[in-house]
Amino acid sequence: MEWLLNPWVISIIIVSVVVSNIAAIKYTANMKFGRHDKTQELLRKQQEVEKLKHQQPQDDATDTTDTTDKK
Repeated sequence: MEWLLNPWVISIIIVSVVVSNIAAIKYTANMKFGRHDKTQELLRKQQEVEKLKHQQPQDDATDTTDTTDKK
């Protein structure tokens, strides 16, 4: 237990933790998170919604069912 409190051991542990954290930050900083792909997917979904909005009034105009309440 006494060797664990040695200043050299404590210094080596601190340096190794700092170096490993810097290495992890460098590794994760260069990762691509797919922002471009996500943007393209959202744009595609928005275009589909716009198409459906433009098609919906045409479908309502051709609807021949009577929606009045008959008793």
